[in-house]
Amino acid sequence: MTPDLSAEERAFQNEVRSFLADWRDLDGFHFQGRRWPRVKEFFRAVGRRGWLAVGWPQDAGGLGKGPAHEFILWDECAYGRIARPPLGAGIVAKTIIRYGTDAQRERWLPLIRSGEIHFSLGYSEPEAGSDLSSVRTRAERRGDAYIVQGQKCWTSYAQDSDFLWLLCRTGAQESRGEGLTLLIVDLHASGVRVAPLPTLDDEQLNEVTLDEVQVPVENRIGLENGAWKMMNEALAVERHVQFPPGRVRRDLEDLVELVRMRGLASDPHARIVVADLAVEVQEAEMHALRVLEAVEKGRSSAVEAAANKISHTQVCQRIARAAFELGGVDILVRGTSLEFLWRQSTWETIGGGTSEVMRGVVARQGLGLAGRR
Repeated sequence: MTPDLSAEERAFQNEVRSFLADWRDLDGFHFQGRRWPRVKEFFRAVGRRGWLAVGWPQDAGGLGKGPAHEFILWDECAYGRIARPPLGAGIVAKTIIRYGTDAQRERWLPLIRSGEIHFSLGYSEPEAGSDLSSVRTRAERRGDAYIVQGQKCWTSYAQDSDFLWLLCRTGAQESRGEGLTLLIVDLHASGVRVAPLPTLDDEQLNEVTLDEVQVPVENRIGLENGAWKMMNEALAVERHVQFPPGRVRRDLEDLVELVRMRGLASDPHARIVVADLAVEVQEAEMHALRVLEAVEKGRSSAVEAAANKISHTQVCQRIARAAFELGGVDILVRGTSLEFLWRQSTWETIGGGTSEVMRGVVARQGLGLAGRR
């Protein structure tokens, strides 16, 4: 399925594909932790072209392009398995652009735009995974600094990032979403400890412990207790680059190649399996384009994004399982590409919001089923 791109967008897509040709062996989409020095080099190369800020407004140092340009860039990177979009250039930068002070924009945006600094999201906690309004990590203001105490978990890339985009509680616990604040925390500051949480795909998430960490008040973005609105707005304008369909297109192509290598191209069962998965991949592409359309038109994309996340993550798991079914026992050998995809895909339905939570969003906001039994 091909989006209806303008002539300018098509030219940009061709330019991106030409640029990415030199990075095809990077494989940072799945292995960012193991490839970090070169992934960071890649982000700097993208930054030199201005593409980390391709969707930022021009008065913030960006190229002022629309969401389709961002979608094209990161969908092509997903198809090439080169890299996922850095969090700093998306959620972090766009929040600073909208809610930061002039001094904060001058301090942070050039470094993010050039790919010099990188962020991890300090959102989830042991008792606040999908329900972020239950966050317990506390920040207490003392003069010109906040003193932060708490713990974050399942934090992607914290072992290599420079800063933590920290969601913390500055109001009473019962204030829930109304008592949360966003701080930028130096991951190398005194009192910060990052410990690995190994994952099935040989990468790692992280546990981040914050023990009496001093954070300058100037590192607070927006108002104290004002994080909830900023978080939701930042997420809304980033949904079109989350779970790009290029990833599942590439996975399906790997499965098709396996079927051919096994001499199963004419096998009726294999053909049915691949055909069914091809339909599901097109469904995932359709959902991704619906998200893009909603973001381009400036309307809420929460339901479309939830449906896209469900579709995308389920089909990548089904492709990996089909490889086991069709590939023979040697697909079970650890280290093969399709065996890796099986291990990696197992947690896709958890990260970024579980399928159960996403179905709840679709049911309540899309189908109006709230309160029904």
